[in-house]
Amino acid sequence: MIQPNSVAISDVQAAQKRILGIAHRTPVLTSRIVNDRTNSQVFFKCENFQRTGAFKFRGAYNALAQLSVAEKQTGVLTYSSGNHAQAIALAGQLLNIPTTIVMPDDAPAVKQTATRGYGAEIIFYNRQETNREELAQKLADERSLTLIPPYDHPHVVAGQGTTALELIQEVGELDLLLVCCGGGGLLSGCAIAAKALLPNCKVIGVEPALANDATRSFQTKTLQTVKNPNTIADGARTPSLGQITFPLVLHYVDDMVTVSEEAILRTMFFLWERLKIVVEPTGVLAAAALLEGVVTAPEARVGVIISGGNVDLAQVGKLFSVGLD
Repeated sequence: MIQPNSVAISDVQAAQKRILGIAHRTPVLTSRIVNDRTNSQVFFKCENFQRTGAFKFRGAYNALAQLSVAEKQTGVLTYSSGNHAQAIALAGQLLNIPTTIVMPDDAPAVKQTATRGYGAEIIFYNRQETNREELAQKLADERSLTLIPPYDHPHVVAGQGTTALELIQEVGELDLLLVCCGGGGLLSGCAIAAKALLPNCKVIGVEPALANDATRSFQTKTLQTVKNPNTIADGARTPSLGQITFPLVLHYVDDMVTVSEEAILRTMFFLWERLKIVVEPTGVLAAAALLEGVVTAPEARVGVIISGGNVDLAQVGKLFSVGLD
């Protein structure tokens, strides 16, 4: 197994300088009702206000900006259900790098439209019939493209870590940091930043209960997988942690927990209604762990990463009606 030194705090700090003035420094929101409900002081880092609507732009731009001149000219390829796809597409547009995206044919329409709008070529596949990693590698080899995976890449991890770096720089001391987990890029990057700046801050990753491969991996210390989990948190449908992110999660993260589909929906509705922010199901995973009492931290200062807001508005009514049943 790759050792957990593939990404260091120096890489996260270098990434912050690289994306300065290009990625948004996203706002931190607080809520009296949340503080009262949790008996803690909660700081929401709102990556739903990031460019392309999710934290993914940080890692995508950091990775593409470090390519060689030849690699930039030839182009890059990635695979993604949507948020990393949009991020790579926009970063490519800004850096004048051709981008190709392997995307499931059932990806949210809003994410497909945005990805295409940033100038990327989209190649669709069927989740049930095709291994996206194998398809992406085959296409990258055939076209001589540089493959930038959505999470298992040191420059992507370092870029995502700037999320927690910014939060801590703005609010100072934290006792607990809650971060959603799909493939572990955001979680491992944020954990690296948190442990470097605040060694006593506890870092907990949050997954959907229906896609609990990272939690099982963390508990068994053996990489576990899941196949096409039927969770509404589409950003967490990743098959497993990566060869880079798994050792980082084991080394830097203190615990992993899961939340139910019902908890995700209730939290999504609560944040829309009370904080007045548009958040997607994957984006509320960390908040759900706290607001649903899966994790409690009385009288603590708690950071919560809101990872994205790319919800398909055409589906909102259906989502909320289910969540309110």
